[in-house]
Amino acid sequence: MSQQYNRYERARIIGARALQVAYGAPVLVDTEQTQPILIAAEEYDADVLPFTVNREGS
Repeated sequence: MSQQYNRYERARIIGARALQVAYGAPVLVDTEQTQPILIAAEEYDADVLPFTVNREGS
């Protein structure tokens, strides 16, 4: 990802994506994982998530 995220932002992004996957959103990477949180973490590591973070004061 072009932006560096702190651990709280990373947790929020992965959690939000895991919820989307759990509700049937298409998976963006080829994976053997079945748990939404692990799928979301793989997607985050692969840099394929279309999330942005708006920071106050930045």
